[in-house]
Amino acid sequence: MLGSVLGDFVKGPLTNIDVTARYSPEATRAMALHRKIDSYTDAHPVVTGSRRRVTRERRRFAGIMIDIFYDHFLAKYWQEFHPVPLATFAVDFYAVLSRRHAELPERLQRVANSMIEFDWLGSYAHLESIDTALNRLSQRLRRGDALVGSAEELRQNYAEMEEDFRRFLPDVVAFARGDEHAASS
Repeated sequence: MLGSVLGDFVKGPLTNIDVTARYSPEATRAMALHRKIDSYTDAHPVVTGSRRRVTRERRRFAGIMIDIFYDHFLAKYWQEFHPVPLATFAVDFYAVLSRRHAELPERLQRVANSMIEFDWLGSYAHLESIDTALNRLSQRLRRGDALVGSAEELRQNYAEMEEDFRRFLPDVVAFARGDEHAASS
């Protein structure tokens, strides 16, 4: 569970001595899988189609936006995809973040505190939280002004984005499980 989130915060080669000394082999494998899933997602034709739905003014940030839009649909329909309720899963995940806080990279320590305090995982089921997340993210990015109010892109293309998400999710799940014959829409 921890290795999955570390994939966004640990930079550089995972064979680096600092990484192998700091994290367990299981966490390192989870980080590697996270990176593979990110690459698979970026190249997937359905995700490419979703990015094209974003207006030209915001296209530079379309990858970030689509990632968060898909997180919205995952949270909203969580019960369709996971046997553990999202609220329970989130509490368990936040407990791991708290218990292992000292092991987290400094930037993730800061994010983890906010993630727990504002229940990011659960809140993503609500459009207002997607708007808040994108606006907050805009403050951390150089020239991120285009992200301000960008949840409007989701509102305007909601049905299409939801359909894209539903087409993409089975493929990425199959890929993550190692199914070499994962469908590619």
